[in-house]
Amino acid sequence: MITGQLIVGVSIAVAASLLGVFAILKRMSLVGDALSHVALPGIALALFFKINPFVGALAILLLAVIGIWFLEYRSQLSVDTIVGVFFTASLALGALFIPEFELLEALFGDISQVSNFDVILSVIFSLFLIIVLIAVHKKLALHMVSQEMAYSAGVRPKTLEFIYLMLFALGVALGIRFVGALLMGALIIIPAAAAKNVAKSLQGFMVLSSLFGAVSAVSGIYLAQIFHSAPGPIFILAGSVIFIISLGWRILVKR
Repeated sequence: MITGQLIVGVSIAVAASLLGVFAILKRMSLVGDALSHVALPGIALALFFKINPFVGALAILLLAVIGIWFLEYRSQLSVDTIVGVFFTASLALGALFIPEFELLEALFGDISQVSNFDVILSVIFSLFLIIVLIAVHKKLALHMVSQEMAYSAGVRPKTLEFIYLMLFALGVALGIRFVGALLMGALIIIPAAAAKNVAKSLQGFMVLSSLFGAVSAVSGIYLAQIFHSAPGPIFILAGSVIFIISLGWRILVKR
């Protein structure tokens, strides 16, 4: 059983950590945290219809992302503002409709009972996310430096933004089973924030973020087995320790 947990945890952590690299570069670090709460009504619907919660979460997240992308360019509001509105409404709906005994798992996650189907699903979608993100990472980086330069280089900013938001939705839907809606933002941001403290290039940033995410996932799962606890919160604590060490390294190097 722990093998399945490790496969799920590492694959999701690497995918989420790569997303975090561009979330930090785009200064939308809190969007992952807010967007994860948008999945709660989808989880509630999935539980009601007795289907896999991932399916319900992903469906609602994709709809939300389409709405966020559309409103961003139609209303000229920032992504943070729009996601904040979706976040509060979704959190209220999720808390209202998710059964009380299922609410704790939805908020904090639990991969202790992963099935073979969950493992296959997580690996396939995580690999898809990683491959697409690597394929467009140079265009994303250019777009984040200057939209004008990206446009002159043949990059379509609106399309690229849409692709990234869709990948973000997929990453959040995958991670909710691991760390839950409350901690999903940390799953995306903490490994990337630690990597930013020590990386010297974009490629190094991506590699280190993935590595820190994988190490945090493995540590969280093994420590959860030892202490008979849920892996999600321990994963976040392990990632936080890595961040503190990387921050100390950054301070020492700057001296």
